[in-house]
Amino acid sequence: MLAMLQPVRSILWSVALLLLGNGLINTLLTLRGTEEGFSSTVVGVIMSAYFVGFTCGTWVSSRLIRRAGHIRAFAFCAALCASGALLHSIFVDPWVWIALRFFYGLAFVTLMTVIESWLNGQAASHERGRVFATYMLVNLGAIAAAQQILRLDTPGGFLLFAVTAILISWALLPITMTRRQQPTVPENARSSLKALLGFAPLCVAASVLSGLAMGAFWGMAPLYARQLGWSAADVGMLMSVTILGGALLQLPIGRFSDKHDRSQVMTWVVIASAALAALMPFAPNRPALMGLFFLWGGFSFAIYPLAVAQLIDQLHPEEVVSASADMLVTQGAGSALAPILAGLLMGALGPQALPLYIAAVLALLGIYALYRRRHVSDLVHGHAHFEPMTQTSPLSLEMMFDDAQPDLFDDPSFYEEDEHYRLVEAYRQRE
Repeated sequence: MLAMLQPVRSILWSVALLLLGNGLINTLLTLRGTEEGFSSTVVGVIMSAYFVGFTCGTWVSSRLIRRAGHIRAFAFCAALCASGALLHSIFVDPWVWIALRFFYGLAFVTLMTVIESWLNGQAASHERGRVFATYMLVNLGAIAAAQQILRLDTPGGFLLFAVTAILISWALLPITMTRRQQPTVPENARSSLKALLGFAPLCVAASVLSGLAMGAFWGMAPLYARQLGWSAADVGMLMSVTILGGALLQLPIGRFSDKHDRSQVMTWVVIASAALAALMPFAPNRPALMGLFFLWGGFSFAIYPLAVAQLIDQLHPEEVVSASADMLVTQGAGSALAPILAGLLMGALGPQALPLYIAAVLALLGIYALYRRRHVSDLVHGHAHFEPMTQTSPLSLEMMFDDAQPDLFDDPSFYEEDEHYRLVEAYRQRE
């Protein structure tokens, strides 16, 4: 394992530092906005601006990297993110924050694209799956650890904003000092969303609705805990516990889905997530609520990667990258809308509107999944391997599935005898 990670060690250090800073600023801004008297709706719009910028950046990041090169593009965008973090503490105004969050998201997805294209280029093809798993472990671990940095100061001070800028700036050090050759960045994959809606609508629905749920958590959970009277340190602990649940539980859930009917596993995971969220307003005490968030994180963090794996089960190998990139965009669109909707509801109904909103979104997905299982038989070509995922760039999908199913479609006769397959192929040809 150490020999395998040696070529990408400096990149993983940059990832850890970058996500420590990003995980800190995302929670910090919600807490600072609350202290400044911003309404739940305004906080929701500010948090949404980041996801809008992140989603828009998926279309421009590759062009910027091809124009400037990996290291200069990384330095350019890291400077934008670090300075943006400091500007939040200087200009405490919701309109300024909305603009800053948009450009921060635009720059941050470029940073992730640089990192993931470099990981793709440095890792051997037969090791990319394990490198991706390590990358996701570093990703989730850094975000969880970032929440504990909130203990250093109050959200109203300058120190936490400075720490964010320092961490993002330090992320430049390992990657700019590397002597390894910079990889090439491929052209953006052609969108296949219209075709996906025709033959894999459940996967697309899971992508959008999981974004509507998870975007509300990332953007509004700190405000939810703050409105319950929790301290900033307690808010950080709640976020860490939820992320820890996602890190520990989603892999066994995913591996279970590799060996059983994945659509059925995803259906029950969604239903369990909805039920856990619905129980949160009735938690008798703080430890019980923490436990519910831990379990909810384990189930809900698995929904999107389960949907991606289910989609891969239904695709030809050459369709994987473009289709999965579309999934990232649809999840980003859901994530962008989620904080606004949750903020409006919390402003009208109070903090408990957040878990009830999440429960309603996931219940809607569960009902649709049950309908698909009862009335529609999804075409499954093969069986992909589940891999944990967080919000990332489309280039990570090449690494995730490069060696996951090399011989999945080796026997053409498997399809020629399947009537459902021929119907789907006819639909693809029309598209």
